[in-house]
Amino acid sequence: MRHIYISDVDGKQAVCFETAMDTRSFARTGMSQSLIEKGYIVFPDGSHEVWKPAGVKEINGSMRVWGPLFKCERLDQIIIEVDLTSNVQAALQAVLLWIRAKMFLGDTQSTLNPGAAFILREEGVQSNYKKGCVFFAPEHLSRRCLHAEGMVKDNYYCPDLIGMNAAAFCAGVMLYKILTKAHPFTSLNYYQDMREGVFLPVRLAAPELNEKLSALIQNALVLPADDRTAEKSGTDILTELLALLTAKDNNAVNVSSLFTPLTAEKAKRVEKEKKNYYFKQNVTIKTRRFISRNKIAILGSAAALIVFLFILFTMTNNFSHRPTTEGMPPDTVVHAYYDAFSSLNYEFMEACIQRADRSDINAAVSLTAITRTRQAYDLSTEPYMIPARVWLENGGELPAPNVFGVTNLNLTNIGGSEDQGLVVFRAEYLLWAPIEEYQYSKQRIDVITLSTDRRNHWRIIEILRSES
Repeated sequence: MRHIYISDVDGKQAVCFETAMDTRSFARTGMSQSLIEKGYIVFPDGSHEVWKPAGVKEINGSMRVWGPLFKCERLDQIIIEVDLTSNVQAALQAVLLWIRAKMFLGDTQSTLNPGAAFILREEGVQSNYKKGCVFFAPEHLSRRCLHAEGMVKDNYYCPDLIGMNAAAFCAGVMLYKILTKAHPFTSLNYYQDMREGVFLPVRLAAPELNEKLSALIQNALVLPADDRTAEKSGTDILTELLALLTAKDNNAVNVSSLFTPLTAEKAKRVEKEKKNYYFKQNVTIKTRRFISRNKIAILGSAAALIVFLFILFTMTNNFSHRPTTEGMPPDTVVHAYYDAFSSLNYEFMEACIQRADRSDINAAVSLTAITRTRQAYDLSTEPYMIPARVWLENGGELPAPNVFGVTNLNLTNIGGSEDQGLVVFRAEYLLWAPIEEYQYSKQRIDVITLSTDRRNHWRIIEILRSES
C-alpha cells in the first residue's frame, strides 16, 4: 500500500502523507514538527518554490499530513518499471531531471530517497506546473511514510556523505540500476559495502557501456569508500553527467547511443575478469571483515598507533594545502573576504571565517553549482558570472543578468585594536546579484568583528548585517 499519494481533502485534491500513527504516537514522537518541514518544487529553468504541509487529519485512526497538489510520479517507481517494461529511456530521463534539480538546489538540504522524489513527466497534467518539474517531499515526513510502506531498506544513499557528494552517489546508484539492470548494493550489509566500495565495477557489470559514462558512475559509487579511489568531487561528477546525458533538445540522449556491441574476444575477456574479481573480492572481504571483528586482539596498541599516525599525517598534509590568512592584517582580511565573495572563491572565504555566519559561503557555493550546470548545458567553458567590479570598470551597462559581487566597499575601524587581539569594522557596500533578466543591487552595512585564532591569524568571528 502506498503511503504517499494524491487524494481528496475537503473536496480538493492534495498530496497526502499517511503516517500510520495514531494521535498519541503522532504527538509522542514529535511528528507534529513535520507540519513546518519544507519540501521543494524545482522548475526546469532552475528556479524553485518551497512546498509546505497545509494540515493534518485523523482518518480511520491514522494521522494523515496533506499539502498543496503536485501531480507526479515517484522516481523509485519509474526505476522499478525498467525491470517490468524495459523502458530505460523514460527512467534515464527521470534521473536526468532529478540531477538537474539537485544541481539547481545546490547545498539546500533536500531528500535523497528516490521514493520521496516526484517527477512531472507529462505536459498539461497540472496547469500551474510544467513538464520536467521535480518535487522533493519533506525529508523526515516522507521517510516515516516510506517506512510505514515497508521500505526499510534505503540502499540509494550513504549516510556518510553530505551535500553534492551525497547527491552524486545517489545518482550513480540509480544510473547503475537502470543501465545494468542490477543494483550495486544488495547484501544485508549494504552500508558497509558502500563504505568499503564493495560492488561489481561498472566496466564489468555493463562492459558495452560508454567508457566515460562508466567511469563517472564508478567515481560516484566510490565516494564513500575509505580507499579514496574517487577522482572527482560530487559537483564535478554531476556536472559531467549532465553534459554527457543531455541531448541538444535538453532531453536525455538516446539510450542506444550509450552502448557499443562487444566483440566475442572482449566479451570472453570481460567474463574472465568478472570471475577473477568475484574470487579476489570474496577473499578480500572475508579477510578484511575478520580483522575488523578481531582487531583488538590482532592489532592491539600497535594498530592504534599506526592509525593515529596515519590520521595525524593526513590531517597535517591536508591542512598545509588549505588557504589561510597568515600574515594578513585585519583590514586586509576583510577586503580579501569580500573579494573572494565576488569571485565565488568559497574555499578562501572558509579560511577567513571562524564561527561567524556562513550565509555568504552558502550563497557562493550555490551560485558556483548553478554556473557549472549552465556551462554544461551550453557546452561552454566561458565564465557565466561576471564580477561586479569588472562589470563596472567596463562601463556597467544595464541590464546585466550575469553580474555578481561587491562594489563601493567602504571600510571603517569602529572599535578594538590589534594589540588587544580584537578589531571591529563597519563595512558599507553594494551587493550586485542576478535576478531573472534584470540587475539589482542591495545596500548592505556589515559590522564585522575579527579576532586572532590559536595560530595568531586574523579571522572573522561575527558578522552583523543590515540591508536595504
